[in-house]
Amino acid sequence: MKRRGLKRVSACAAFFVTIATLFCGGVLADDIASLAARKFLNKEPVVETDPAMSMEQALAARERFLQIAAKGLGKVAGYKAGLTNPAAQKAFGVSHPVRGTLFDAMLLKSGATVPADFGTRSFSEGDFAVRVGDERINSAKTPDEALRYIDAVIPCIELADLVYDKKVKLTAVAITVINVGARFFVLGEPLNVEPSPEWRARLKGFTVKLYDEKNDLLAEGKGENLLGDPLNVVLWIRDSLAAEGKQLKKGDILSLGSVTKIIPSKAGSAIRATYTGLDPKGPVDVRVQFR
Repeated sequence: MKRRGLKRVSACAAFFVTIATLFCGGVLADDIASLAARKFLNKEPVVETDPAMSMEQALAARERFLQIAAKGLGKVAGYKAGLTNPAAQKAFGVSHPVRGTLFDAMLLKSGATVPADFGTRSFSEGDFAVRVGDERINSAKTPDEALRYIDAVIPCIELADLVYDKKVKLTAVAITVINVGARFFVLGEPLNVEPSPEWRARLKGFTVKLYDEKNDLLAEGKGENLLGDPLNVVLWIRDSLAAEGKQLKKGDILSLGSVTKIIPSKAGSAIRATYTGLDPKGPVDVRVQFR
């Protein structure tokens, strides 16, 4: 009996070692990514995660997710960074941002009307984007150098999708798998930028306030919420791409992260993001309506 018991224990141990080996090899991570992508397309909550998944595995899983979820979304339009403020990083237990990819069909114009349930778990947030004007940004060493190769800043509202079921604990690894929740971005008019001390100050000092359809204030934040300086996020995106053998291209739109807290989307509501201190001509607005 003792020998049989030992054989059973050994067999069970071997089974779990095999499962762990498969996961570390990326097999199960790939399955999770594929399932998450299909649920993303169907706007179904994802419950499948693995707390043992490493960030390296999550990056590979993200590519598999995009192979499925990004079909029909057009060409790559740029990239987004998430967890770009200390509070968010602390909440997710990391000391660095995470990156997703933007596609043409994700980009909407200010004034757009979208379904309130545009995603599985739909939220709005005050965001901020820049446009790459010169590929020499790939060799920029400082924020001041990076600013030389940006030709526009773009006020925007991100319409983010957390995708996972509310019972799932969100981690940096988990949101990396789902392309950092990228669903839609409502873009305002691009503002031409110059490499000057005045613009350096504006980028850190501008304020975003979110208002609802009744003109009630919902949230607010400042440009310096983005790693202390939005240009630090630009350099981080550039470096994260370089680590994967990729480069920024002229015309790429870079979403630099949430400047405000997230706001749940509701049918019949609207969001207006007002940017003050960014455009020298005065405040600029970005708007989205939910049906």
